[in-house]
Amino acid sequence: MKASPMVWVGRVLTGLFALFMLGASITPKLMRMPVAAETLVGLGWSAEWVLPIGLMELGFLILYLYPRTSVLGAVMMTGLLGGAMATQVRIDNPLFSHQLFSLYLGLIMWGGLWLRDPQLRALFPFKRS
Repeated sequence: MKASPMVWVGRVLTGLFALFMLGASITPKLMRMPVAAETLVGLGWSAEWVLPIGLMELGFLILYLYPRTSVLGAVMMTGLLGGAMATQVRIDNPLFSHQLFSLYLGLIMWGGLWLRDPQLRALFPFKRS
């Protein structure tokens, strides 16, 4: 069966989200790059959380990318992104570049899933009035 353009856009958004998470967040944490620990410490977290957070991100991303568990992965990743947003709000970082960045990622993640999953579109339809 041929995929519609909407499904392809969803796949592209999903791929962009996955690549961003892998490159900018998961890999530095799992490879224990100094920048990951420095960033967490700067946000008020202990450096001991670098590996556990990286493993959670990787696990949630894998769940999100696997079609049968994609909604579960998106829900769990949303929780993680909410915690990241709360951390940014707590230390009073700039609103649009830092505090809302997790919201932007969440919109891309859920938008990609909504566009590529007909069951999710049926559950949350986009209606015109």
